Amino acid sequence: MIDSTHAVMDGAHLPVVVVGGGQAGLSVSWWLGRRAIEHVVLERDRVAGEWRNRRWDSFCLVTPNWQCDLPGFPYAGPDPDGFMVRDEIVAYLERYAASFDVPLAEGVAATRLRARREGGFELHTTAGRLSADQVVVAAGPYQVPMRPRMAERLPAGVVQVHSSEYRSPDALPPGAVLVVGTGQSGCQIAEDLHLAGRRVHLATGSAPRVARFYRGRDVVAWLHDMGYYRKAVTEFADADAVRFRVNHYVTGRDGGRDIDLRKFARDGMRLYGHLAGIDGPRLRFTPDLCANLDAADAVSEGIKDSVDAYIAANGIDAPAEARYVPVWEPAEEPDALDLEAAGITSVVWATGFGRDHRWIELPVFDGRGYPTHDRGVTSYPGLYFLGLPWQHTWGSGRFSGIGADAEHLARQIVAHQHRTVHTGLHWLAGTPYQTSPHDDEDWIAPRTVA
Repeated sequence: MIDSTHAVMDGAHLPVVVVGGGQAGLSVSWWLGRRAIEHVVLERDRVAGEWRNRRWDSFCLVTPNWQCDLPGFPYAGPDPDGFMVRDEIVAYLERYAASFDVPLAEGVAATRLRARREGGFELHTTAGRLSADQVVVAAGPYQVPMRPRMAERLPAGVVQVHSSEYRSPDALPPGAVLVVGTGQSGCQIAEDLHLAGRRVHLATGSAPRVARFYRGRDVVAWLHDMGYYRKAVTEFADADAVRFRVNHYVTGRDGGRDIDLRKFARDGMRLYGHLAGIDGPRLRFTPDLCANLDAADAVSEGIKDSVDAYIAANGIDAPAEARYVPVWEPAEEPDALDLEAAGITSVVWATGFGRDHRWIELPVFDGRGYPTHDRGVTSYPGLYFLGLPWQHTWGSGRFSGIGADAEHLARQIVAHQHRTVHTGLHWLAGTPYQTSPHDDEDWIAPRTVA
């Protein structure tokens, strides 16, 4: 067994290596431990490093605490209907890691994964090389902060940060702030700045929204009872389209509430459509602000329609509630903004993340760089992914559903182990290691990020 405490692993061989020590990696480790399968979990930082290092100071969950249900470690705190803030999330994951005998190697990053001639895998890490019969990639979907190339055309004096780098309003220079993107991060950061009294300009996108509460309950509770979080991606007509959907924006801040961009605008925030171009200090916008606001509202009201139908079909006694009435309408479609005239000194790019699987030298990716899989099981025997959004259900990438996916992979790992031991692996043509160069240490994988 590897001495995971001190990461002494150069030359070691493990039945299973798990790459990533967040909620996904810890969850599959719990299930592997229950099956007495020897393994190690490699974490490049510390447990909960992504939550600790890539979330702003006021960050909180958008799903209630009762949905935090990691294997063997359901939420047991005093506020199940509340929303853990960043430091509480970090503490929750640290307690989880301490609750069972996880073979964790912190401060160890995987830098290369490829097939071995004799079967299984070879991993290069910052602590040396090791080999494994099977590998679970639990490194998460949010790996490379993405900024559009047009960001390079902003004036040199404007401070630019990605949402993963934003910490607080006070960390930005005095002056107005432009936030680009209205996914969950963009909307919540815009609200954080707005509540701090900063002048905020917000370039909207096509993300949908959802109400926080409706007819006496958190909407998440209604959707949970209605089975939405358990619905498999394969039940949709276009699974690929579902997997790449943007999440609905809402917040758990101060006990939870809607994020209503119209209300922000009524109270002084300036809204625009999609950012279309940058010419020095002058920005251009697509005239789609009205369409973006209307579409987000329509999704929220459609979810309420589903809740109403569920209540009626099941004879549930729930209080009636008036429907949403827009509190603000754009007087025009703003198509330009002068940074200097508006006093904008900083820009927050809430433009998402890309995947970086360049270290994985195995043929399991589609043309967009997305790992092809069936509920985390790839076409390459012994290689798995865990923690992807919509990996199997809506809950897959969340605290509520990661455990079920981890248990499924643990069963697949046991089955693969049995097949390998008792029957061996048979290849129709060639051998696994022929998909990459043999042993030339100078070879470098093509540097592309999807």
